[in-house]
Amino acid sequence: MSCPYKSHMPKYTLSNIFIYPIKSLSGISLKSAEIEKRGLKYDRRWMLVDKKNRFITQRVFPQMALLSVKVTKEGLKILHKRKRSEKLFIPFKNHGREILVKVWNDDCVAQELSKEINQWFSYVLELNCKLVYMPETTERRVDVKYVIGKKIVSFSDGYPFLIIGQPALDFLNSKLQIQVPMNRFRPNLVFIGGNPHDEDTWNKFKIGSAVFKVVKPCSRCVLTTVNQDTGIKGKEPLATLSTYRKVNNKVLFGQNLICEKTSRIKIGDKITV
Repeated sequence: MSCPYKSHMPKYTLSNIFIYPIKSLSGISLKSAEIEKRGLKYDRRWMLVDKKNRFITQRVFPQMALLSVKVTKEGLKILHKRKRSEKLFIPFKNHGREILVKVWNDDCVAQELSKEINQWFSYVLELNCKLVYMPETTERRVDVKYVIGKKIVSFSDGYPFLIIGQPALDFLNSKLQIQVPMNRFRPNLVFIGGNPHDEDTWNKFKIGSAVFKVVKPCSRCVLTTVNQDTGIKGKEPLATLSTYRKVNNKVLFGQNLICEKTSRIKIGDKITV
């Protein structure tokens, strides 16, 4: 016998998939994606570091938003959004010597790319930097305070996946004078259906046959105030979010995830909580 309340249960559908091959550069919208042990395939496997081999992001260098990335069969194509003549191709097999790099408090072994690639990024971003790649041999652990087991992650801030409901963004935009797009929050997964911040109440859920577990809310920073089209930093949406999404002095928006059963996912997949 079917559940009499089934028709009243919220229906959720995967509406967007995003990857960010080079940490803190522009994202790529996908129709489908393969889930790997570190996250979605190609997601944040490359990263820019400073002369001390410490990661750099739009938090300090908002001009990074002006570099778009495209994945091809042979490698990555990088294009400056404003200076179309500035472009770069990065072959997948262009990896050099191993160096130790830092992401927050984690030390990771990464492979440095060519001098020519590093010079290009330093020139277009007007800062001394170099590009590194995380090889398969590097296993950066997810924070053991929140995750039991040996889960690993790429160069993401801390977790392999971030999900946000479109209703949460719609509710935020209803409070803003100038609406902001979802790319301010850099999620991997976006869904439609239900009510604002339903994802806050989730524990485990399925997208198709893939199984995800919610780890903790995502605390937001000044990166959300960077316009991804212009590279200009403002005050919103962080100022408005802080009026109704602040908990213990942290502004929360979206949920960090790990994957317990990998699969391929695609836009239109039903989400079962």
